[in-house]
Amino acid sequence: MKPKDWDRFLKQIASDYDLHGKLKEIFIVRFAYENWRKPDKEIWELAEAASHETYKKQMTEIYSYFAKDRPNGCPELEPHSKGPGKFQILREWLKEIKYPEWNQTTATLGERSNIALDFSVPLPSNSSIPITSDFPIYIQRPPIESDCCQEIVKPGALIRIKAPEKMGKTSLLKGILAYAETCGYRKVYLNLRAAEGAMFASLDKFLRWFCANISRELGLKPMLDDYWDEELFGSLVSCQAYFQSYLLEQLNSPLALGLDNVDRIFEYPDIARDFLPMLRYWHEEANNLPIWQNLRLVIANSTEVYIKLDANQSPFNVGRQVKLPGFNLEQVQLLAKHYGLDWTEDVEMQKFASALIEMVDGHPYLIRLALDALCHQNLSKEQLLQEAPTQGGIYGSHLRRHWDNLQSSPELAAAMKAVVTSETGVQLEPTLAYKLESMGLVILVGDEVQPSCELYRQYFCDRL
Repeated sequence: MKPKDWDRFLKQIASDYDLHGKLKEIFIVRFAYENWRKPDKEIWELAEAASHETYKKQMTEIYSYFAKDRPNGCPELEPHSKGPGKFQILREWLKEIKYPEWNQTTATLGERSNIALDFSVPLPSNSSIPITSDFPIYIQRPPIESDCCQEIVKPGALIRIKAPEKMGKTSLLKGILAYAETCGYRKVYLNLRAAEGAMFASLDKFLRWFCANISRELGLKPMLDDYWDEELFGSLVSCQAYFQSYLLEQLNSPLALGLDNVDRIFEYPDIARDFLPMLRYWHEEANNLPIWQNLRLVIANSTEVYIKLDANQSPFNVGRQVKLPGFNLEQVQLLAKHYGLDWTEDVEMQKFASALIEMVDGHPYLIRLALDALCHQNLSKEQLLQEAPTQGGIYGSHLRRHWDNLQSSPELAAAMKAVVTSETGVQLEPTLAYKLESMGLVILVGDEVQPSCELYRQYFCDRL
């Protein structure tokens, strides 16, 4: 079971041991509870390192901060050791020694006390995502964050975040939940990608998984059988009864529920046709029953829903919609400062930043890879841009991953070929268009599909 406040503990440890910038980010991702059992070949992409080799070098540097020859270092962590067990040694030391110390200290200082907040007090107009949100570096895209913070405190709120992969949906979603927590709300983050395929065997099984996981995150004992009767009432009514009469009744404050990667449910149309209207119904019940005003929903997805839903039952046309754009020049410069690069007075670097933005359409993940390469690789800005859409460029691994995905689906490959070879845009079968959009490869402009950035146009035009 995940140690309580483990994520907050990691941030404090990173600060105590003077980890900063990319090293801090990678440390927090690598030692996150949900990543303990994952191999490094999975972690380096989650940590958004420039490459696997760069990630390994950065991890070696991280271990040096905790080696036994450093102040308060781990006694068993040799400073020059190259063995594969360093992660396990440091993880166990953090869990068994440092975490209990931190836990006792914070309890002594009273940081765990629950303070009742007055929800009638209006929020300031400049409300923003807390700097203590789960993502170590978060670049705001005003007014999105302040709008979301003001929306989440409204009774029965529903916020819909839509953007392609690696655009920052999860960071924004978790930031909204973190802000809700500062307002005294309970928060639950649920990633639908974490559900095993077996959980989608039937609507009833999925809804029971859904309710049980939310109960666990709230620290409540799952009492499904006390409220559930599939034969007599059906799964949807049972799920609603469980939420209304058990979960919401148990809480003395609103619940901010974040559902990430909701498009996973699109892969199971029979479940989606019931689950998605249920979310819409819960949102609208806030107008009828005061207890449903305490449920504040935040849902994130990569594509438009391509399952036929009645317009009056879809959760995707109510509440507040948020579309995440790419970074502009000011935001790229702000991110660069986190890497120790100050471009505000450097005309040449500003030209480079503008060219990079044009190449990748300001995509946050691709911008971060470029900044990481400039800081950790002996690479000029001219070479970086010139080699960007090639196998040997900084985006080689990223592009090959997309290439492999396209090659595993001839229909998707043919669709992408039509997109990149068209001078304007093409119309595609909706399911193909939405799958390419969820991968971040294309954008939808009306009924037409276009490459999402010049990087993808050049790379796939040469290969398809």
